[in-house]
Amino acid sequence: MSLIGSTDCEIVVRILGESMNSYQAIAKAISVSAFLLLFFIAPVQARELPDFTQLVEKYGSAVVNISTTQKIKHPMSKSPQMPEQIPEGPFGDLFRHFFGEEGEPREFEDFDSKSLGSGFIISKDGYVLTNYHVIKDANEIIVRLNDRRELEAEMVGNDPRSDLALLKVDASELPAVQIGDSNALKVGEWVLAIGSPFGFDHSVTAGIVSAKGRSLPRENYVPFIQTDVAINPGNSGGPLFNLDGKVIGINSQIYSRTGGFMGLSFAIPINMAMNIVDQLKQSGHVSRGWLGVLIQDVTRELAESFGMDKPRGALIAKVLPNSPAEKHGFEVGDIVTKFNGHDIVRSSNLPPVVGLTPVGKNVDVEILRNGKVKTLEIKIGELPDEEQQIASANGIQESEDNRLSVVVTDLTAEERQELDIKENGVIVTRIGSGPARKAGIRKGDVILMINNQDVKSAEQFTELVEALPVGKSVPLLVQRRGGPVFLALKVPEEGDS
Repeated sequence: MSLIGSTDCEIVVRILGESMNSYQAIAKAISVSAFLLLFFIAPVQARELPDFTQLVEKYGSAVVNISTTQKIKHPMSKSPQMPEQIPEGPFGDLFRHFFGEEGEPREFEDFDSKSLGSGFIISKDGYVLTNYHVIKDANEIIVRLNDRRELEAEMVGNDPRSDLALLKVDASELPAVQIGDSNALKVGEWVLAIGSPFGFDHSVTAGIVSAKGRSLPRENYVPFIQTDVAINPGNSGGPLFNLDGKVIGINSQIYSRTGGFMGLSFAIPINMAMNIVDQLKQSGHVSRGWLGVLIQDVTRELAESFGMDKPRGALIAKVLPNSPAEKHGFEVGDIVTKFNGHDIVRSSNLPPVVGLTPVGKNVDVEILRNGKVKTLEIKIGELPDEEQQIASANGIQESEDNRLSVVVTDLTAEERQELDIKENGVIVTRIGSGPARKAGIRKGDVILMINNQDVKSAEQFTELVEALPVGKSVPLLVQRRGGPVFLALKVPEEGDS
């Protein structure tokens, strides 16, 4: 006996058919939904990844290749003296060329040494920014543009402390970059570099900002931007762009054990660079704030010995004589914890903020002395040259005379031996805009006499300058490159320029 009749079978088949249609409809709906989901989500995911193509097309032409030619001297080994009988004509000239007129061997020069780096145009009228080490000791600087034009560049000014150099080419309506704000840069942000690694022009590499405010050995005045952008020899001086196409840094250094890229590259913040550019345009040199102390880090053991809860600040190990710090009461053992509102967490934080402080500005400095917090007000001085700092650290006397706008120091025993000066003389360590510069005095000159009187010390030099007549030229004897030179010095009357 059949349990299910024919009518029942038809009902079951119809129900199964409707169920199958429902499953198919559901499957179809799922497929359409998945397709639509992929259609709308895929572009969103793609937009999360940076696209640098438009940036490169728009600003890549403002990046330049820089090559330099350097004059290299090759000292010859000691040669026998020139023969007594010298043939006339071209052979005689050849003998004189090798032996010299007095029988001394000569140095030979060539111009085959070339360096290669990058740079970028910051204004349409031809100002180019690059690293100082790219053009250091160059006799000729060639800037090669993206359109293969080659232009000879002139040095406007340089700043070895920040490793920056400003060049100028004779051209107009050049492609120029847009300058961004490095202070607004965030760690993790995408950045892009364009340069000439190993001579491969206009190579593009990208990465992210790894850290900000990095201090490197022997680079006290630059708070570097650290990135993981691939930088190699030849990238130096090239721009670092953000996603808006604005330059926020200048690629300068890499940290490497092999000489090639190992994931750590460092760029100079553009805000600092443009401040230096403005100074180089205006005066040809860079002025930085100066405190006048030697500092070190506070270790865990030192923090405990000073009664601190944790290591922080910059410990003053020495106060330099005649420095702003000495004049305003800083002492050895003071720990600087805050400078002009900036927290000093490590000793490396102090030099950059001091250097960026305008010369002559009064600022508050918070220190920890004998376990107690104290605030000192200090008027910032101008950072002297490196040679001058060494002289101050060693107690060598210095004299700064605003009447001539020149700074001189006493000669050390080593300098006297090197320059073959047995007595008298002071060396020019810094020179500003004033009578000394107009007279032709240069940094490194040794002033031997002024107004026919021997210069015996930096202190006496100040006295002699004070006694100079106004509006009258007086003779000044300097030693330059081993030879004496007389210059005419005139102290202008008030109101004269």
